[in-house]
Amino acid sequence: MCAVTSTTPAAAADITAELSAEELRLIEWIEGQAKERGNAVINVAGDDEGAGYSFTACAWALHNVPEAVVVGLPGTMGQVLLDAYVDRAANGEIFEVGKRYDDFFEGVPVVLERVNKGHYPEFFGTAFLIYPDGDFPALQLIVATPEGKFPWHPDAPEGFDRWQPVLTESGDPESWTPGVDGP
Repeated sequence: MCAVTSTTPAAAADITAELSAEELRLIEWIEGQAKERGNAVINVAGDDEGAGYSFTACAWALHNVPEAVVVGLPGTMGQVLLDAYVDRAANGEIFEVGKRYDDFFEGVPVVLERVNKGHYPEFFGTAFLIYPDGDFPALQLIVATPEGKFPWHPDAPEGFDRWQPVLTESGDPESWTPGVDGP
């Protein structure tokens, strides 16, 4: 199952002994969601510092599928998108970074980018209960406006790049060149 990783039962006991009751409840909830739904999606509300976001936990442990995050989508749209991504990837679909996908939401393009590990603590915090060493791959699902504008487009709505930051080291797409081999 999707559990705290360790090499021995004694090591697992040592790790769980260091966790608070709340952290142990979170692990139980994440594992329950993963067992029931195939992955867990954690939703974090926006605040004065930035937009809300949603991320997966257990996709890597259960399906060998990179964990994923989406920033700035309203309501439950983040969970819907992440569930679709995990379901499709777990069933064998190979996703490419920099490729435009038009079939997640009708009329709204999505592109994937690798998440820089420097963003893991902020955007995958709870996932560290499952992966204490932070050793998991992660992708960001970046959603365009209905008009097809991504945050890096010069004619994107004002503030869109702050509402949906690109979680690379530079803050720009790094796995492809926009307008050349990506959207």
